[in-house]
Amino acid sequence: MQLRTTARISLTLLVGTPVTDAQGQVRGRLKDIAVATGPDAGKVAGVVLKTRSGLFIVPSEEVMETPAGMLELRSVEALAPLEDQGNFLYLQQDLVDRQIIDVHGRKVVRVNDVDLEWMGHGGAHLLRVAEVEVGTRGAFRRIFKGLLPRPTLEALSRKFSARGIPWQFVDVIEVDPARRVKLRIEHERLAEMHPSDLADILEDLAPAEREAVFTSLDEEVAADALEEVEPKLQKALLEKLDEEKIADIVEEMDPGAAADLLAELPEEQSDAILEEMEPEERQEVAELLEFDEKSAAGAMTTEFVAVNTHATVAQAVLALKNFDGDPERVTEIYLIEEDRVLRGVVPLARLVMAKPEDHLSGLMEPRFLSCPANLRQNELAELFDKYNLHALPVVDPEGRMVGVVLADQVIAFLRDKL
Repeated sequence: MQLRTTARISLTLLVGTPVTDAQGQVRGRLKDIAVATGPDAGKVAGVVLKTRSGLFIVPSEEVMETPAGMLELRSVEALAPLEDQGNFLYLQQDLVDRQIIDVHGRKVVRVNDVDLEWMGHGGAHLLRVAEVEVGTRGAFRRIFKGLLPRPTLEALSRKFSARGIPWQFVDVIEVDPARRVKLRIEHERLAEMHPSDLADILEDLAPAEREAVFTSLDEEVAADALEEVEPKLQKALLEKLDEEKIADIVEEMDPGAAADLLAELPEEQSDAILEEMEPEERQEVAELLEFDEKSAAGAMTTEFVAVNTHATVAQAVLALKNFDGDPERVTEIYLIEEDRVLRGVVPLARLVMAKPEDHLSGLMEPRFLSCPANLRQNELAELFDKYNLHALPVVDPEGRMVGVVLADQVIAFLRDKL
C-alpha cells in the first residue's frame, strides 16, 4: 500500500507533548526520540516517555498521532524501562545544539531543530526523521517555546525561511557521557569528499570533534586530507595517535608531503614514526628529509613515472598501470638511462595519439627543462611562471633524476608568501 505523508512536526514542538493510553489517560510526556544508526539510520526506533515512575521507551509503531495533536499508545504493555542503547541516537539529547557535518554542502553547521514526519501506512503511523533545521526557524522555536502558545509559535516560526538538511546528507558528531566523541551514521561518506573539502571541515571543527572525524577515516583518505591542511593542524590531528598509526597514514602520503610533515614534528617523534614505516617508504622519506625545505628538492615528490630511453608506448602504458602514486598527478613520462640520467620528457597527451609500437624517443619534447636540487623556491616559481609548467624534473649534479616538482607545490609556496 502506498505511503501517505502528513504534515511535518518539529522535534521542539513535539517534546513535552502528553502521551495518553487508548482510554485517554495521560501516561507521560514525550522526552526524546530514539533513532537507529548504521543500516537503519534515520528510522525512528522508539519514543522516550517521562512518567512519574521514570523514563520509558516505546517502539515507534506503538505510538500514533491523535487529531488533537497529542500522542496515543496503542498498548500500555509496550512501555519498557529505558536502558542504555548504544545503537540509538537520541535527537534531543545527542543532536540538537550539536555540530554536524553537512555532507551535501561540505561544511560544518549547528543543529537548531529536527523536522519529523508521520508516515501513514494502512492503519499504522510511523514517525521518521525528515531533515535537520540549521536556520533561524529552528532557533526561534527553541527560544520562544513555553512563552507562546504552540499554534502561535508554529505560525510565527513559519515566517522565517527554512534552512534544512535532508537526513541522508547528515553526519552526526555526538558526545557521550564520558565526554568522548564518536562519529555516527554513515561516516564512510566522508571518504567520498574531495580532500580539500574534507580539510575545510576538519579546520572548522572543535578539537574533540576533529579528532573523531579524522580517526574514523581509513589511512588513504586520512593521508589525502592531511596533505591539504596547515602544518599546525597536521600536528594537532596526529597528537592523539600512536607512532604506528601515524606511520600507516604517512606511508599513504606523497613522499614530499610526508617529509614536510615529519620535518615539522620533534626529531624524536619523527624518528619513531620512520622506524614504524615500511623500508621502501622509509628510505624515500628519509632521503627527502636531508634536503633543504626551501629548495627545489624540498618541494619535490619522488613519485613519478620513468622508463628507459628505448621504451615503446606500450611499455610506457604498462609503467603507468603499475604506478603506485596518484595517477591524476602524472602529466608527463620521463626517459632515463640506466644510471638514471634524464634524457627526455614525453607529455602524457602524446601517448593517446601514438601507436603501441612507437618509440617514446620519437615523441619527446625537442627541448625540455630540468632544475638542480638546490634551486631556491623563488627561482623555481619564476621558472613555472615563465614557461607555464605543470611539472619540472629535479636532477642532481650528475644529471640524475631525483624527483619532480608539481605545480601545486609551487602554488602552495606562493600562497604562503601572501
